[in-house]
Amino acid sequence: MGFFKNQFANVVEWEEFREDMIFWKWSNREIKKGSKLIIRPGQDAIFVNNGKIEGIFKDDGEYNIDSDIIPFLSTLKGFKFGFNSGMRVEVLFVNTKEFTVKWGTQNPVLIPTPQLPGGMPIRANGTFTFQVTDYVTLIDKIAGIRNSYLVEDVKIRITSVLDQLLMKWISREGKDMFNLQANASDIAKGIREDLDMEVLNNGISITGFQVMSFNYPKEIQDMITKTASHEMIGNLQKYQQVSMTDGIASGKVKGGGVAGDMAGMMMGMNLAGEMMKNMNQNQNQSSSGNSSANPGSPAQGSGQKPNFCPNCGAKNEGANFCPNCGQKLV
Repeated sequence: MGFFKNQFANVVEWEEFREDMIFWKWSNREIKKGSKLIIRPGQDAIFVNNGKIEGIFKDDGEYNIDSDIIPFLSTLKGFKFGFNSGMRVEVLFVNTKEFTVKWGTQNPVLIPTPQLPGGMPIRANGTFTFQVTDYVTLIDKIAGIRNSYLVEDVKIRITSVLDQLLMKWISREGKDMFNLQANASDIAKGIREDLDMEVLNNGISITGFQVMSFNYPKEIQDMITKTASHEMIGNLQKYQQVSMTDGIASGKVKGGGVAGDMAGMMMGMNLAGEMMKNMNQNQNQSSSGNSSANPGSPAQGSGQKPNFCPNCGAKNEGANFCPNCGQKLV
């Protein structure tokens, strides 16, 4: 007799659970007397009748529907099971966890920049997180016409507008187009706010958005790396001169005919000129330093014999002419 009484009883549970499934709908079946509801951790069960939420149950466990559930339903609390009648409602199971999704631009985003007339082609990648926050909107906009909803569905919608948002916020917050990572936090914050508005009408909230890296074309990345290494040297012109000199000395830089020889000669003349200029400056500084340090020492042309020859620097023992080069000393 007991078997006959409960032969139509069923179990209402999330039968097709997947980690990447946002919700799943138990529908088109009657709930008979003696049926049970099973809610697992991380799930909410929502009873829906004619598109209206009758009750939301969040505590995991096993419940008798006729005694534990029906008394709490808004308009069906007075429902009585008959001998051959059941309650036809939909039960929507919602995954309550926060989902993390990786994203990446499929094509380069052309960011307007004065340095490149066609725009700077930039790729980017990162992650975003989202969570269901509004069950009423979720049922009204999505669950009313679908039996399930996947993370991939949200990702497709997000990536469809992501290129435009990247262009918008990189142009606004990318103060240094060649070092966007320094402004990644501000760029990501702006994109998150816009994405949240994009999916809000689906009952979903974007809880986080991160830009892990910006990627430039190889030619531009090589230029950035080279410029950074030069800046680390401190003096770009000096670095180029030293690099060329080392290359010639080591034989790595070889002449290329007349043009190469002329370039080498001009570079040698420039380097020699710089060396003479530095030597003259050092001599002038030394002479002025000696004069200020020995204000009482005799100057040339005063009638007194200098201690050292001004021409060759040989020491003078009081002679009128330098014993080394013959320079007149008085």
